[in-house]
This record gives sequence, structure tokens and C-alpha cells, in this order.
Amino acid sequence: MFPGGKINAKQLKQMEKQMKKMGMNMKELDDVEQVVITLKDKEIVIKNAEVSIMKAMGQETYQISGDAEERIKGSNEDTSIEISDDDVELVASQTGVSAEKAREVLEEVGGDLAEAIMKLE
Repeated sequence: MFPGGKINAKQLKQMEKQMKKMGMNMKELDDVEQVVITLKDKEIVIKNAEVSIMKAMGQETYQISGDAEERIKGSNEDTSIEISDDDVELVASQTGVSAEKAREVLEEVGGDLAEAIMKLE
């Protein structure tokens, strides 16, 4: 797009002026944590997302960049779920199983405490 893939502030301002002359407007969305694109059989989750919206000729175009990962729908092997040590302790103490077994079941049920406890009882 640009020589060396880099653009300086002066070039950016010139581009913005040219875009406005052509009726194009661009803005950044603030405080975006993640973007989820839902497909028929999977989801694409983009964490630490930066989102820009460009408006031109009555249409909005979204540009998204960040750390992407895919999740298969219906899969219990969703590695993106974070299980806290407190949750593991709670399930283990309520059911009398080891912390390892409690964590394994919590991962299977997607972090749902009640379901994990019921499954282990």
C-alpha cells in the first residue's frame, strides 16, 4: 500500500484531507475488547481488536485488526475459556474431587460452575 508499509503523520493528514474531499469519513472505535464473527460451523474471535469505520457513498466499511482465533461451534475443547483457581477450588470442595478433576470438568462444561458440580455429584 505504502512504500515500506509505513506512513508518517504528514502523509496521514494529507490522506485524510483527500478522503474528506471525496466524501469519505474515517473514525476509530474506542474501548473495543473483542470482535466475534459468527459463521455456520465456527466463530472467529479477534481479541485486542482495533476497529476503524470508513463511511463512503452511503456505505460503512469496518476494518478490524487484532489477535484472531477460531472456535468450532459445539466443541467442548474451547481453549479460549479461562478457568480461575477459585472456581476450581469451589468445585473441588463441593464435590470432593481433586483439583485436576474439577478443572477438567469445568473445561468440558465451558466454565459453568453449577453444571460442573452436578456432573461430578
